[in-house]
Amino acid sequence: MERSFFCCKDGKMKLPQRKAKSCICHMCGAHLNRLHSCLYCVFFGCFTKKHIHEHAKTKRHNLAIDLLYGGIYCFMCQDYIYDKDMEQIAKEEQRKAWKLQAFTPTVVSHYQCTMTGIGEKYSTWEPTKRELELLRHNPKRRKITTNCTIGLRGLINLGNTCFMNCIVQALTHTPLLRDFFLSDRHKCEMQSPSSCLVCEMSTLFQEFYSGHRSPHIPYRLLHLVWTHARHLAGYEQQDAHEFLIAALDVLHRHCKGDDNGKKANNPNHCNCIIDQIFTGGLQSDVTCQVCHGVSTTIDPFWDISLDLPGSSTPFWPLSPGSDGSVVNGESHVSGTTTLTDCLRRFTRPEHLGSSAKIKCSGCHSYQESTKQLTMKKLPIVACFHLKRFEHSAKLRRKITTYVSFPLELDMTPFMASSKESRMNGQYQQPTDSLNNDNKYSLFAVVNHQGTLESGHYTSFIRQHKDQWFKCDDAIITKASIKDVLDSEGYLLFYHKQFLEYE
Repeated sequence: MERSFFCCKDGKMKLPQRKAKSCICHMCGAHLNRLHSCLYCVFFGCFTKKHIHEHAKTKRHNLAIDLLYGGIYCFMCQDYIYDKDMEQIAKEEQRKAWKLQAFTPTVVSHYQCTMTGIGEKYSTWEPTKRELELLRHNPKRRKITTNCTIGLRGLINLGNTCFMNCIVQALTHTPLLRDFFLSDRHKCEMQSPSSCLVCEMSTLFQEFYSGHRSPHIPYRLLHLVWTHARHLAGYEQQDAHEFLIAALDVLHRHCKGDDNGKKANNPNHCNCIIDQIFTGGLQSDVTCQVCHGVSTTIDPFWDISLDLPGSSTPFWPLSPGSDGSVVNGESHVSGTTTLTDCLRRFTRPEHLGSSAKIKCSGCHSYQESTKQLTMKKLPIVACFHLKRFEHSAKLRRKITTYVSFPLELDMTPFMASSKESRMNGQYQQPTDSLNNDNKYSLFAVVNHQGTLESGHYTSFIRQHKDQWFKCDDAIITKASIKDVLDSEGYLLFYHKQFLEYE
């Protein structure tokens, strides 16, 4: 195969010619695995094993051609690009190749033809006359306007299933999760796709964003949840938080067969879409009170459970000062507890006491210690669980304490890096909000009305910026920001601002 390419040096154009000895991957020697050829130099690499990707990254050669179908791949766009002239050349080459592969039907049977793939002619997609006509009449890309209702759809209550419906509403309005499913990124590896919860979620997203206005009946989703999380089976009322964790766990397990799920870049050694979006890293520092040695562990988390005033556990601290002030975007009213207060309490150093001595690796003996939790790695979606349901040997009750939560949240003060900076006397609150990737925006709130024994779940979801709706099973109504911020709050969903798609 002869290759010609242009290169520019010292302002002059040259046309050197080199010959490739054979069309095999220059890294593994294979001739299959979707072989691509670099358009800058003579190099062949596997697309499946990402050898052509490695070449493009190291050499900065960002264009390659698929040797089987003739498509041009751009590594900067991470997609195949359409070029009219190249498409025509590819078609001509395909015709020549098919003439060379012509055979006599009496010599090769239809069975052999099918098994070898010789009889399966590849044809590129071309728009039909009808599609061309539609494109001519609608040249502009369809945009979602601020008054668009696509994505808003009620869910039928199948018998005390409001706990499921409110979580489904929150998940279907999670920006990056929505983009994943609507771009058909899930490739099912399960033997029975009908039992795959990720496949059902993919169908659910298509139903939500199809434009249909009638309420959806999530009977298949309920059946799969009962199948894979048997502790939630039955028609009695369940906890929405418990359902969220169970759903994320099943989705995570069913995603692990995907190509993305087999990679290991996250704290729990999985790179599936669930862990990419919801998994963070919680750092636990245990400090010996004698030698001040620190033992550190980092554990993955999908949500943060926060204690509230009024519970049997002591609560500290309350809002700073009794006057009206603003901390982390939250308006402090005298006596009002804020989400920031709850996070301060969660990340404060806690003395473990003499009854919980831990063996110190420095002292080689059991010593009293302090423990402090901080955020080592923030997830894309931060979910905060306000512990409103208290279950103990003496008490079973709901805590109705009002907690003020902000539309925008800065998690920088609760990071492990901030703690280290404070210890070194170097910590300063960041002033440049544009470059701070620890900032979050609220996009969903789940509420519980009623008592511990009987109650009802609803949710607020954000459709567009500053446009909120209340989801009460099959009924969707418009809500104000005040309605959202005045609500009691049970589960709060925040999305990283710099990764958020509007």
